[in-house]
Amino acid sequence: MPDSSIRLGVVGTGYVGLTTGACFAHMGHHVVCGDIDQRKVDMLNAGHIPIVEDGLEQVVTDARGLGRLEFVLGAEAAAVDADIVFLCVPTPQGEDGSADLSYIEAAAGQIAPVLKPGAVVVNKSTVPVGSTIAVEQVLQRSDVFVVSNPEFLREGTAVGDFLLPDRVVIGSSDRGAAEKVAALYDGIDTPIIITDPSSAETIKYAANGFLAMKISFVNAVAAMCEAVGADVAAVVDGIGSDKRIGRQFLNPGPGWGGSCFPKDSRALVKIAEDHGYNFSMMRGVVEVNDEQRARMVDKVARAVGRHHSNLEGVTVGAMGLTFKAGTDDLRESPAMAIIAELRKAGARVRAFDPTTCGELSPHQAVALDGIELCSELIEVADGADVLCVFTEWPEFAKIDLEDVAERVGAGTTLVDMRNMFDPWNVKRVGLGYDGVGRR
Repeated sequence: MPDSSIRLGVVGTGYVGLTTGACFAHMGHHVVCGDIDQRKVDMLNAGHIPIVEDGLEQVVTDARGLGRLEFVLGAEAAAVDADIVFLCVPTPQGEDGSADLSYIEAAAGQIAPVLKPGAVVVNKSTVPVGSTIAVEQVLQRSDVFVVSNPEFLREGTAVGDFLLPDRVVIGSSDRGAAEKVAALYDGIDTPIIITDPSSAETIKYAANGFLAMKISFVNAVAAMCEAVGADVAAVVDGIGSDKRIGRQFLNPGPGWGGSCFPKDSRALVKIAEDHGYNFSMMRGVVEVNDEQRARMVDKVARAVGRHHSNLEGVTVGAMGLTFKAGTDDLRESPAMAIIAELRKAGARVRAFDPTTCGELSPHQAVALDGIELCSELIEVADGADVLCVFTEWPEFAKIDLEDVAERVGAGTTLVDMRNMFDPWNVKRVGLGYDGVGRR
């Protein structure tokens, strides 16, 4: 059973911080989460979860009901009297591809005066190799330990990923501090990998880089399938059945996106470059992803018999806006990047996404400016010259194709960037079909 006398502080209440705090509280620990945004703190204390994440609201509600989870204003308030403090603040990408450590350094500076002797500060944010030392230098506390404990949470399944992880990675130059963090995960049946800080930090980037590589690879294979007349669905079944390869992350699509893969892939290249290694393979992974988005723009243009630079007067019906299903995150969304190119070429875009039906957050309102939002999925077909599936929301597969065909007219093409539909069923109702690597 968890030692309830151990007090945990969590700085930051974004995807990582909120999930980390809520799940540790669910496991029996006492957790205080701090954030600099008074509005967000008030919202959380009122029981409102500001992000779409399956199961998170219930975990937060249950933990607060048991008195194990608190939300306070500021990093200092979260760190006071804490035995272990998790830093879960943003590490945005700089213009040169490097991770911006200003938020994590600011948080470390704020908590330094209030940390009690013997406390452990944990880098939970994705940080470059050497960040553990950087945090130590900011803290200037010889009586405090700094540990790396990278997160491996997927948006949409973050709660399950935290409570049923494939592994827990802990990097520390002090074995006692590492074991203190490892003990927090008692009760979870998973390998605990204790290593040095640099290795732990590299594991996180290498994992995301490898997954991005698998997606870029299958998208490149899909492009080849279109060129030679093969069907990527059969190809993926064939290679994915090999246990050495596996089926996961071999789904062709419009490219990878979100808050992690783009940032971490470019950061991995930059980290290697800063240390004298040209990570050309990872550069190729990023380039293939950029090319995939351009290919999707070309598909849309071909569907209406236009060049991708001239889409004046074309109405695009867009199904999905988030970078993947199960989240409301628009950051680095392939859908948003492709739509931006279509609009730049003069297209009008009408879109539906399950996460944009209600009141928009300030971030959403800015990101979606200029896109006509529909209240129901079927409405994207009204007046559309081409339909595009951008995000793999399961409910999209249930749309009435006959109703769609009646609304758009015969011959209109469905550009299925997620290969959600059976091409035969689409063509049966009189629509054209263009998938990714499909015959």
